[in-house]
Amino acid sequence: MTIPRNLATLLQTAARHYPVVLVTGPRQSGKTTLCQTIFPDRPYVTLEPLDRREAAITDPRGFIEEFRAGAIIDEVQQAPALTSYLQEEVDRDATPGRFILTGSQQFALTDQVAQSLAGRCAVLTLLPPGLDELQRFPAPPADLLTTLWMGAYPRIHDRNIPPDRWLADYFATYVQRDVRSVLNIGDLMVFTDFVRLAAGRTAQEINLSTLGGDAGVSHNTARQWLSVLEAAFLVQRLPAWHNNQRKQIVKAPKLHFIDSGLACYLLDIRTPEQLRHHPLRGAIFESWVAAEILKRQVHAGHQARLFHYRESRGLEVDLLVEEAGRRLAIEAKSGATVVGEFFASLEKLRVSMPDIRAGIVHGGAAAVRKNGMLAVPWNQMQRLLEET
Repeated sequence: MTIPRNLATLLQTAARHYPVVLVTGPRQSGKTTLCQTIFPDRPYVTLEPLDRREAAITDPRGFIEEFRAGAIIDEVQQAPALTSYLQEEVDRDATPGRFILTGSQQFALTDQVAQSLAGRCAVLTLLPPGLDELQRFPAPPADLLTTLWMGAYPRIHDRNIPPDRWLADYFATYVQRDVRSVLNIGDLMVFTDFVRLAAGRTAQEINLSTLGGDAGVSHNTARQWLSVLEAAFLVQRLPAWHNNQRKQIVKAPKLHFIDSGLACYLLDIRTPEQLRHHPLRGAIFESWVAAEILKRQVHAGHQARLFHYRESRGLEVDLLVEEAGRRLAIEAKSGATVVGEFFASLEKLRVSMPDIRAGIVHGGAAAVRKNGMLAVPWNQMQRLLEET
């Protein structure tokens, strides 16, 4: 089943202004489905098959000639030099929306486009569906734990595939194919252990020396491998918010897995009920909240403006969101009962930043207001983000 995606309007608008549009994002986030839905009459070609890939690599002009009227070209990173020849073609004919490209590896793709198609190409990012998009499936998850455990990759929800089985195949394919294509890793088991250890640190500040030491690799290797996870849209690193005119803020970034289902799989959480009592339930929930905000921003075509806050004296707030010139501080609490201590850090932050809006996303079912701050249930997060 094809569901409407929030990026669709932006994709249509970009295709009316640019001769090339690139839609990037993780594998299986729905890029191909979206592009074929928006442009149903456009020829489609994927560069995954070796014969098509070889044709694009060895005879790029001939390949482009075959699709001179325009096409959807899937997995364009498989033929890196093709973008240079596309530049020549769209300079000859700059009809808007001629070529719609997709790519699941951000490793070098964005650099290729920046060098070859600067000013000619719009770059959009499609992540797995946000909660509002998941609700468009016929049988979306009904409770928080199931939502976290299943994650948001469309095929799980579209085809009713057991999440742990699908995610096992997804991760194996990612390691065997994508990682091998960009890293010279002699022992993929070591890399797999590294990713699992990283999942255990979701919603924590990053200490590369400790992470690398636990995985048995150097600090520099840990940095490189984490960059690969980020470039593959599996994790996001949230910088610490800071203002040079204010008190010193600890500047270590925070790690968040973008898909909670993948984090659960890597942590060997095999049922929603197991997640209920897992010591990392709160961390997984915080990462899910961060991912929902990230999806909201990038699917609207905005640069991600998401931070965490921690002062050197100890005050911490999970998330600080900047949107439309406003700041919103958020605490993520997976518990279903809203208690007064949930508001403590936000109340302290408002002393030093009195103009900031503040609120809580929690795992319960009822909204609560206290001292001008709103605590909303997990499935009403949009209300917190949009309320002035």
